Amino acid sequence: MTERVKQGIKAVGQDAPLAVRGGKRLPGAGIERILIRGTNWIGDVVMTLPAVAAIRKTWPGARLSVLAKPWVSEIYRLSPDVDEVIVFKEPGHHAGIRGKLRLAGELRKNTFDCAILLQNAVEAAILARLAGIPLCAGYNSDGRGLLLSHSVRRTRAVRQVHQIDYYLEMVRALGCAPTGRSVQLHPGDDYGGVAEKLFNEYGLEPGRTLLGLAPGAAYGPAKKWFPERFAAVADRLIDDTGAQAILFGSGGDKESTKAVTRNARHRLIDIAGKTNLKEAIALISRCALFLSNDSGLMHVAGALGIPTVAIFGSTNPVTTSPVGEKSIVIHRDVPCSPCLKPVCPTDFRCMDLIGADEVYGAARVLLQGQKG
Repeated sequence: MTERVKQGIKAVGQDAPLAVRGGKRLPGAGIERILIRGTNWIGDVVMTLPAVAAIRKTWPGARLSVLAKPWVSEIYRLSPDVDEVIVFKEPGHHAGIRGKLRLAGELRKNTFDCAILLQNAVEAAILARLAGIPLCAGYNSDGRGLLLSHSVRRTRAVRQVHQIDYYLEMVRALGCAPTGRSVQLHPGDDYGGVAEKLFNEYGLEPGRTLLGLAPGAAYGPAKKWFPERFAAVADRLIDDTGAQAILFGSGGDKESTKAVTRNARHRLIDIAGKTNLKEAIALISRCALFLSNDSGLMHVAGALGIPTVAIFGSTNPVTTSPVGEKSIVIHRDVPCSPCLKPVCPTDFRCMDLIGADEVYGAARVLLQGQKG
């Protein structure tokens, strides 16, 4: 944990305990079925897992169900603290007003005693109310405070800490037992078979070092390091180690992965848009190193314990740095960063100042088993 992150947690502590509407905490007994509304982005989901663990620790005998969008549901399935994942099929069966009413009816049949909303949107509170859940708790964001039976004040201080601590502070204010902030994903035995199938499909050699690269970013180009520099680092690492390299990403990242491929001397295996999340996790778990922009797969790699080099530009490593202990964050603290803008309005200096030599050096440190 960096010193800046520690200072952020201390700032929250100065506001603590966070105010809960009416001074009430959730009851420690009598809650047998809990619905957790999960977050919608892969990285955010990974960073909610310590809060989910705190909920489990507080109500060890309760049944914990998580409501999550299809593209993130696999992460929650990997959590030992989750009993059930309910898929929020939007787009699809639960889209639109009729779909939301349909979902609320489905949730009502589960007779949940309590809903804990990790997602910040007002829709999450409306769904919980339509589902007839008597206790509904979460941050008072998005104007939904009056819809919550237990509304936690979202202070300025809590918005400035790492997202792991952001979610932990909310459940702590609701009365959840203290728990650690570490995140570890442990894929089951079935992931081994998935990996073997993909190794055969893409011509990967099982005994050869595997490098993972994620040059895309969903939020916008301001989060993307230059493709020619990704390619340069990949080429040097392949020269050094004889490794094979995979380019990861969604269908929306194809432009980025193709640009890296065009600039590389060595063959890179581009699987952007060709795998689902489970398949991506299976392959990332086999990597000796993961090189990534600030992205959801960066958090997955960190939580899998894969040595990760994370490149940050427009976003803030204090709040969204990778969760793994084997991670090196590379960031330039220029005056305009973090701007949190999807497109750089000036000269992209936060990324331009990060050279291929620096990233290559960090990668070599991690490959040698040292933490720089």
